[in-house]
Amino acid sequence: MPIPFITVEGPIGVGKTSLSKAIAEAQKFYLLKEIVDENPFLNKFYDNIEEWSFQTEMFFLCNRYKQLSDIKKEVTIEGKPVVADYHVFKNLIFAKRTLDEAEYEKYKAIYNILTKDMPVPNIIVYLHASQETLMERIALRGREFEKNMDPAYLVQLTEDYHTFIEQFEKAHPEIPVLHFNGDDLDFVQNDKDLQYILNEVDRTIRKGVTLK
Repeated sequence: MPIPFITVEGPIGVGKTSLSKAIAEAQKFYLLKEIVDENPFLNKFYDNIEEWSFQTEMFFLCNRYKQLSDIKKEVTIEGKPVVADYHVFKNLIFAKRTLDEAEYEKYKAIYNILTKDMPVPNIIVYLHASQETLMERIALRGREFEKNMDPAYLVQLTEDYHTFIEQFEKAHPEIPVLHFNGDDLDFVQNDKDLQYILNEVDRTIRKGVTLK
């Protein structure tokens, strides 16, 4: 069976890290967590998105590039299965929403260069939820820099994710995308809901995946 590289994706607050940890524990996979709190621009970003978006997105891109470079070694050379609570494609989702057209084109050019040879996940777990659920979970985790988040930004971001995932599935029909609704499945508080998702992930792995 090809080596699994699972990505858990979805908008802010949907529970990506919690689910990634659970999958890693259940499958005995290496867990890759994105760097968030270390970004020195995030506080400024949520106060003034237009002013600080380019710096914020470039910091994330460079750090995710370094992490995925390490994962490329783990997966393709050492043969270790990996589950990550993000994939670098999310950079384009956020950048397209926050950067002006000229900045986005520059950013996309750098993105394409850095990610050209990066590993592509062979399973994507896509989590989505309503604005109300996302705001509740964001409040519960209590990150200081997220307190100033505009709810309208979260709504737009959720729509962007839906659009991106639809396009991704059309472009990559060979990569299974598992959809889970966070309004219906509380995999953090409800063990039954969590087990349902873990079973679906395990079933997909056992069916076999193609590592690109």
